[in-house]
Amino acid sequence: MRMKSVLTGAITALSLMTAAVPAARAEDPVKVGVVIPLTGGFQSNGRQINAALKAFVATHGEKAGGKQVQFLVKDDGSVPDNALRISQELVTNDKVSILTGFGNTPTALSVAQLSKRAKIPQVIMVAATSSIMKASPYMLRTSWTIPQVASAIGKWAPENGAKKFVSVVSDYGPGKDAEEWFAKTIEANGGTVISKLKVPLANPDFAPFLQRAADEKPEALFVFVPTGAGAAFMKQFVERGLDKSGIKVIAMADVTDDDLLNSMGDPAIGVITGGPYSTNHDSPENKAFVEAFKKNNDGMRPNMVAAAAWDALDLIYKTLDKTKGEADGDTFVEAAKGMQIASPRGPISIDPDTRDIVQDIYMRKVERVGGELYNTEFKTYTAVKDPAAQ
Repeated sequence: MRMKSVLTGAITALSLMTAAVPAARAEDPVKVGVVIPLTGGFQSNGRQINAALKAFVATHGEKAGGKQVQFLVKDDGSVPDNALRISQELVTNDKVSILTGFGNTPTALSVAQLSKRAKIPQVIMVAATSSIMKASPYMLRTSWTIPQVASAIGKWAPENGAKKFVSVVSDYGPGKDAEEWFAKTIEANGGTVISKLKVPLANPDFAPFLQRAADEKPEALFVFVPTGAGAAFMKQFVERGLDKSGIKVIAMADVTDDDLLNSMGDPAIGVITGGPYSTNHDSPENKAFVEAFKKNNDGMRPNMVAAAAWDALDLIYKTLDKTKGEADGDTFVEAAKGMQIASPRGPISIDPDTRDIVQDIYMRKVERVGGELYNTEFKTYTAVKDPAAQ
């Protein structure tokens, strides 16, 4: 009820604002509201996004489409109600033309109706639940979808020595997507999921779920937890002795987050994951991206969230270049459809039918390279669309 009342108030205020404010002048800057979790449970995503923004502006400047671009960064604390309130303030008070960020699915969804009613482009940097794109025709996504990644893992696993799985996922939208699409794909390719375990999202204790999984005696665990929680999972995996049990971990990329991988140490070596990006992806674009990111962030290592944020900013700039600085919702979204970008992760594009990302998905293995741990890519599934949208 509270969410409904907040949204109703937001839409009412927005209607008044729209009637009262004259059209933007040609010399006005394009203001972009960046709504991200700098605190709270998803703060590691906010940290990577903020670092990517800093590096991108340092590299590309503050102009696109002949206009100055101003970024207004706001912390939503990982809370959907905060994201809605902040986004409303950005639209009504700060007169932003574009909203971006959104470090998880609930915050992205909380703003979708505002985006739809106000005709404000909402460029999703992280939120990965497939269905959110249906919530607003002004959404564009540059991150990934859970079904894109989970289905690639489901294809690879039964062909490569692991057919009998227990799935362990965080109990929220992306976790449910991961569980569903991994099971659906692996079963279509001759494998099976003998048990499906859901772990609470807040303050998870993986130990009892790992014990239950071990009791099932699978060949491998399929795992999805949000970026940042992978270190705790791997720590408890080792503490339960499962690293010596012969049970493999084949997981979504969040588990071996590039930003935290070195802190996981030797227990992470050999873990196989599927994902859209690795810090040591071999391309000129990625070499330049990693160099700029580290240079502007005290040597910090970028992860797939940073790559997605960088691509969101690149999409915004390239779209503004295409529209000559015009940022009204219909013009901007139409111009962004079909956009192709040479990303640090490889070629990406925006599907003109779904406004969602099309990209390569990689199978990776944690290895020690030059004294550091990296997710080394060894197989590529090219130009993957979201299978849930087909």
